[in-house]
Amino acid sequence: MKIGGYSLFPIPGGRFRLDGGAMFGVVPKALWEREHPADEHNRVEIVARSLLVAGEGRLLLVNTGIGQSWAEKERARYAVDPAVRLEDSLAALGYRPEEVTHVLQTHLHFDHAGGAMVERGGRRVPLFPRAEYLVQKRHWQWAQAPSERDRASFRSEDWEGLAGSGQLLLLDGEEEFLPGLHLHLVHGHTPHQQLLRVTDGRSSLLYCSDLVPFLSQVRLPWIMAYDLNPLATLEEKRRLLGRAAAEDWLLFLEHDPLVQTCRVRQGARGLEAVPAAATPAAS
Repeated sequence: MKIGGYSLFPIPGGRFRLDGGAMFGVVPKALWEREHPADEHNRVEIVARSLLVAGEGRLLLVNTGIGQSWAEKERARYAVDPAVRLEDSLAALGYRPEEVTHVLQTHLHFDHAGGAMVERGGRRVPLFPRAEYLVQKRHWQWAQAPSERDRASFRSEDWEGLAGSGQLLLLDGEEEFLPGLHLHLVHGHTPHQQLLRVTDGRSSLLYCSDLVPFLSQVRLPWIMAYDLNPLATLEEKRRLLGRAAAEDWLLFLEHDPLVQTCRVRQGARGLEAVPAAATPAAS
């Protein structure tokens, strides 16, 4: 699809599984399992879907997926599919890592930043050698010393080498950092998570990251147990999804294995998701 001078492409960046109870928090399993069948370990299927924004002389990638740098024990724990590789997904569209000019990391959890670095010549280097990696400054600081509650979500080997690469650019707050590319900050899931909105003033697409991982989580109270401040997430969803409904934004879903994009409408029971059926899913 196109918005203004930008062409937008979904980029498969991994397939894995996480515990359904953790993904849906206080929502009873009898409800969430209707839409998200669990396996014998109570895990639900998840994808890591990046977004490629091409145009205006730039090639920007939002998030780098779960990556391939996993020990066998961890790979089994999360059922990481080794067949889904970010580089292959880019190549399928005719792009090479060397052509990417910007990498926007919404946050640094392992399923969003796992593909930022790659092992080459016995050391870890940025997968995209000519790109600026854009991270919120205060989220970067949080990732260096996370709390006991969210420490397991960060793997420093995924991103710590960026600091010495000369490619890391730390951003500070909400801004239009490039023409037509706006950042919205949300803090309920993790401090200073940045969401990208691509807009030409008439049409907008919001990359939802972990504010709305699945289509089902457009429902306001469907919030992950992973969120550090679920009440903040609730208000952030109410604010941003309310605006999305009022202004007819398209929502890009990073983790839903079946639905790539949706819109939001105000229904009889509150905000409701309307899948963008004309847009095929990518996973």
